Amino acid sequence: MRPDGRSWSQWLPLLLPVLLVAIWQWSTTSGAISSHVLPTPISVAMATWSLVRSGELLKHLLISAGRAFAGFAIGGAIGFGLGVANGYWTLSERLFDTTLQMVRNVPHLALIPMVIIWFGLGEGAKVFLVALGVFFPVYVNTFHGVRSIDPALVEMARVFELSRFEMFRRVILPGAIPSVMVGLRFALGLMWLTLIVAETIGADSGIGYLAMSAREFMRTDIVVASIVVYALLGKWAEANVRLHGGARDPRDPGGGRAGRPRGRARRRGRRRRRDHRDSPSPSAPREPVRRHGDAAPGSHPRNGAIVATAGYGAGRARPGGRPRPRARPPSLGDTRRSARESRKSLERP
Repeated sequence: MRPDGRSWSQWLPLLLPVLLVAIWQWSTTSGAISSHVLPTPISVAMATWSLVRSGELLKHLLISAGRAFAGFAIGGAIGFGLGVANGYWTLSERLFDTTLQMVRNVPHLALIPMVIIWFGLGEGAKVFLVALGVFFPVYVNTFHGVRSIDPALVEMARVFELSRFEMFRRVILPGAIPSVMVGLRFALGLMWLTLIVAETIGADSGIGYLAMSAREFMRTDIVVASIVVYALLGKWAEANVRLHGGARDPRDPGGGRAGRPRGRARRRGRRRRRDHRDSPSPSAPREPVRRHGDAAPGSHPRNGAIVATAGYGAGRARPGGRPRPRARPPSLGDTRRSARESRKSLERP
């Protein structure tokens, strides 16, 4: 075990689920809860294993996953596009945002009767409901991410005369990624929630259909197994978003894939530690610090004085010991001119 205790802390999230399963098993076997109301975890595990062996669980699982990710791709793509457009262009915001906020306040599950009339009981109704549930978390968080970008970064991109595509690729998109990942995590939860409701209405396949058909025969073990499968699918999708999105605890620099430093960062850290090791100790004698008006060794106190003043050109000697006047700070025009000259020098063969 590592001395800092991280080896056992990675198993800490499993403590509460194991405790709940133990309480569940004890309450059902002791008779506190009837097995007809809530089956034991052992019977649920046996029912799940029988479904796995027969191949029925895998068949319904693939159908549900196809519906979920099809709706997620459609709703997420539209929400991301409108979020970027409304966050970046004021005209697009004034045109679309008010209407979208009005639709967002309507529960998407309340549209099920109208969706059945529009699309029937086929696959289109289920995919449409999932896409509608995914759309608004992605849209709202993308809009917020684009609007929360530092204006200084946008001004710097304009100074370097970046095109709109380059500004989006180098400034807008990297700055909005954290908020977009938060929206994806919310959208994944709503995706499975909407799919559960959609598959219980006029479906002939999927995990929701499996649970509804088991309810008609009072197979509560299969119903609970379907619920557990939904929970595991949601946890798997959320963990993948956290892993690829770099979400981790900032207090744990070594935790997770995103916490490990890359090759260049490791080399920089080794170089910094080597320089710190080779530097003189604090007890070594140091050169005395010259103050304002002190003369350099072997120089005249007036003609060779080192003047330590703040600002540009500080610490340089001037005849008579007078401080060098401050230089004018560069203006925005000077910055743009120097950036233009740098770009021209880079474009030369």
